[in-house]
Amino acid sequence: MITPRAAAHAERLPAGELPAYLYDLAALDEHAERVRAALPPDVELYYAAKANPAPEILRALAPHVSGYEVSSGGELAHVRRAVPGLPLAFGGPGKTEDELRFALDLGVERLHVESENELRMLARLAAGRPGAAPPVDVLLRVNLPVGDGDLGGAALAMGGRPSPFGLDPRRAEACVPLLGSGLRLRGVHAHLASGLDAPAQLALAARITAWAREFGDRHGLGAMEVNVGGGMAVDYARPHTRFDWAGYGQGLGTLRERHPDVTLRIEPGRSMTVHAGWYVTEVLDVKHSHGEAFAVLRGGTHHMRTPAAKGHDHPFTVLPVQDWDRPWPRPAALDEPVTLTGQLCTPKDTLAARVPVAELRVGDRVAFSMAGAYAWNISHHAFLMHPAPSFHFLS
Repeated sequence: MITPRAAAHAERLPAGELPAYLYDLAALDEHAERVRAALPPDVELYYAAKANPAPEILRALAPHVSGYEVSSGGELAHVRRAVPGLPLAFGGPGKTEDELRFALDLGVERLHVESENELRMLARLAAGRPGAAPPVDVLLRVNLPVGDGDLGGAALAMGGRPSPFGLDPRRAEACVPLLGSGLRLRGVHAHLASGLDAPAQLALAARITAWAREFGDRHGLGAMEVNVGGGMAVDYARPHTRFDWAGYGQGLGTLRERHPDVTLRIEPGRSMTVHAGWYVTEVLDVKHSHGEAFAVLRGGTHHMRTPAAKGHDHPFTVLPVQDWDRPWPRPAALDEPVTLTGQLCTPKDTLAARVPVAELRVGDRVAFSMAGAYAWNISHHAFLMHPAPSFHFLS
């Protein structure tokens, strides 16, 4: 659950640098290389920067990705600075006029349009540019209807049902006349769900591509782009499992053969980086309350909100520390279930509940795995004003 490189670094860290985020960039590089090799060469791989936008992470992925997907003006500026040489796709709901103008000024390669109102704003901005400016390349984000069974395994559903994301198919049709001379329709984007395994992802990709191809034929698009989204399953209850990239790549190859004039694009986030990061902290206290054991850790969900947000017990490894220089007995939980909590004044500050451990003592260190995505960057850092963790990028 923790690489030898990360474990050795975690054990050497001074107590004053805990909690700490550790990222194994060598392991990330190896994983990203395997993912890229599993995909057909002509399938484009964009990394969804929202999963973990640390510049070191973005740069480690750069040799393996076709570009980056961003979802705000802030991400747009940040990613362009960190990896200036690769294309960007700007998506997400509620884009402001200033953000769209900024994207045009930066020459963003693709804009994923979420609504008719957004398209009208973009068309007006595009029309106001100098006459020599190239057309703005647009993908319409479409919320395709799907059966409940198609999204049954999804951790999150962004489409296939009433949603603030994207356009209903009939509204997408109505958008085509609004494009104007300053915009160029390149294809369709449809990220409908997150947390699906490879067979479910492939079934969804086939449905999206077939609809997009029919849409393109109706409007004379010819060769077109279809972004089938990300959301590859990550199972926190089974940390040793991985998404079946080989099977997914084979399926995309078959889909590509069926639609040779379509450029397929995917935009995974969590599944790219989650296994390359750990949140390491120490046990401050162990106590028993009404017959149950609790370990209070330095830090908590204000540093790593993932288990609270997803309602799971976050996987962890105990890193024993033998030193104990206090003149009283060392508090411990021995061969029993333990609930691991943080320092916040709320019972929701729970990282794992009633998980059996052989031994957990005050002063031991705990490394929470699968902390390389949607961890620090989605957490409520300022609550109670505890210090921020330290960050370590291991190459």
